[in-house]
Amino acid sequence: MEQNNKLSMSRRHFVGVASILGASLGLAACGQSEQAAPEKKPEEAKEKSAEATKPAEEKKEGAGLQDEYDLVVVGAGGAGLSTAISAFDAGVKNICVLEKMGVVGGNSNFATSGMNASETKYQKEQGIEDSNVLFADETFKGGHELGNRELVDFMCQHSAGAIDWLAENGIVLDNLTQTGGMSVKRCHRPTDGAAVGGVLIKGLKAAMEKRSLPIFDEHKVTKLVKEGDSVNGLEVETKEGKKTIKAKAIVLAAGGLGSNQELIKKYRPDLEGYVSTNHAGATGDGYVLGEEAGAELIQMDQIQIHPTVEQSSAKLIGEALRGSGGILVNKEAKRFTNEMDTRDKVSAAELKQPEKIVYLIFDQKVYDANKAAAKYEKAGITKKGTDLADLAKQLELDPTTLQATVDAYNEVAGGKADEFGRTTGLAQLDFGTAYAIKVAPGIHHAMGGIKINDKNQALDKDNNPIKGFYAAGEVTGGIHGGNRIGGNAVCDIIVFGKNTGEQVAEFLKA
Repeated sequence: MEQNNKLSMSRRHFVGVASILGASLGLAACGQSEQAAPEKKPEEAKEKSAEATKPAEEKKEGAGLQDEYDLVVVGAGGAGLSTAISAFDAGVKNICVLEKMGVVGGNSNFATSGMNASETKYQKEQGIEDSNVLFADETFKGGHELGNRELVDFMCQHSAGAIDWLAENGIVLDNLTQTGGMSVKRCHRPTDGAAVGGVLIKGLKAAMEKRSLPIFDEHKVTKLVKEGDSVNGLEVETKEGKKTIKAKAIVLAAGGLGSNQELIKKYRPDLEGYVSTNHAGATGDGYVLGEEAGAELIQMDQIQIHPTVEQSSAKLIGEALRGSGGILVNKEAKRFTNEMDTRDKVSAAELKQPEKIVYLIFDQKVYDANKAAAKYEKAGITKKGTDLADLAKQLELDPTTLQATVDAYNEVAGGKADEFGRTTGLAQLDFGTAYAIKVAPGIHHAMGGIKINDKNQALDKDNNPIKGFYAAGEVTGGIHGGNRIGGNAVCDIIVFGKNTGEQVAEFLKA
């Protein structure tokens, strides 16, 4: 297959890439030495000593990694943590999570918009009519009908249960908004409108700690060990050296490839030079590990660009700002697209604009409805005007044209037909204080990857499950097809992460 040449590059190359990227960003190990604390009383010292014997603490010194586990999860992002928690609750007790970076969370840390889900209790409480079938139809259509319909249906049918499961673990997503390609409010966010990623990872880490499940950071898996038709071990590089451990089941949840320019150029040469929203560790290791263990890779050319990325910082500007009423204007101060269309279509429209210059414009109401907006302003990437004319001056836009653009949009938000076809996420903009962020497309999500079934088993080229080998999250392919709908990544990692843990438990019982 075409990808073999690139994906057979040495694992040493990936180790080097991850190390260099991690160092350049100053990523410190979760287990770095703590600052000196005041002298403890004898009983306090005793309690601290006892606490340090817990598995979750042992990993901080790089110690405690056993020679054998029932389940090893590779990757401590949303999918990996969900898998470990779900498996533990289903009866699997000897579990560890291995994370190559010095921080936990992966790309999940940067998820902004929320989690799409249908027929949820929060939708019903707020009078929002939705169905699993509609959710699946819009997901499948939004992915240009390239996704595996079985997997799409599974994700949507289990999405409400995943929202409930998160709530049971202290992660409440009851604030609803819309994203591009969705016809109803099904994007679930934290109550205060915060970006979902930080809240999600914080909650999942707390659930791991509650169960004393260890996460070993700076532990890079370099090979899956296969005997006959089964995957039953891993080779791991740690600060203390190399180690081989055995496992009855292994789950790859190693994320995507957005920070590996060589793979981007291989599969999508047209995206060479684009900034990436991905964290430094998204270098495609999981594809190498999976293929070497016999898994088939599918749709590797399906790499999504996100339309609203601030280019100097590569910071993704959440779709929820548009879902709350924000608009996109070009250098001529005019709208040019349906801002709530799918990401690929909005990105394509942006690239056709004069000098490819585009601004996301929003008012105080949109700002207040999205907690991330304050973070964007604090990061220094937001322009703020005392009114719309002042903002236009700062952006070097014609104020009369910009005002006319906003007036025309407000008529659409009031019920008039839109020449660009926007019918969702409409809210009249009221200036007062005016905000803008300069945006352009950036590499965001790998939609191809390891082929799986609805049990999250990794499949070989003949569609046979590889015994003991599972995969979940962005490292898998076939769910999102040719375009991922905003809010579906979190749905993917939680639904399929939870499912993977349950399926592993059933496999181990058998």
